Amino acid sequence: MSDQKSPWVVDTRELGRRAGLSREVHRAVPVTKALGVPDVIVVPEGAEVVLDLLLESVVEGVLVTGTASAPTAGACSRCLDPIGGKVEVELTELFAYPDSTTEATTEEDEVSHLVDDRIDLEPIVRDAVVLALPQVPLCGEDCPGLCPECGGKWADLEPGHGHETIDPRWAALVERFGDST
Repeated sequence: MSDQKSPWVVDTRELGRRAGLSREVHRAVPVTKALGVPDVIVVPEGAEVVLDLLLESVVEGVLVTGTASAPTAGACSRCLDPIGGKVEVELTELFAYPDSTTEATTEEDEVSHLVDDRIDLEPIVRDAVVLALPQVPLCGEDCPGLCPECGGKWADLEPGHGHETIDPRWAALVERFGDST
């Protein structure tokens, strides 16, 4: 369990291990280390993850459901322009009570656990957010990208832009006789 004073850690003692009790949690948690794929797309350091969650006491533990949302920043995979946006993920996670049937019948890494009646939301939010980020972020679905010859953005180049290339097998003849067309 991470630091008990961390904004990611939620105390569940008021639920009292009685099935049927619930509590809403609304908070904005600062990101201390960028989440995502550096130089592609991330939730930047210093941004806030907004949590809107419902904690419900169930027989086996505490069920956490709700959403997490955060701003994103990155670069278009085609034209390399900076892009920004927002990622929002749905969360559903059971945090098992110590010595519960769920804890006894599952592998240690299959289910999250309450530690001293506290739950650490950071791992589940981090994993869900990173998996929800696009693998190939684009500034627009119709982004034409860059010219492979000169590196210019196709969107900024004049119509008919192109580069004449001579087949290397014919290059010696062109050098000797010039362009006779």
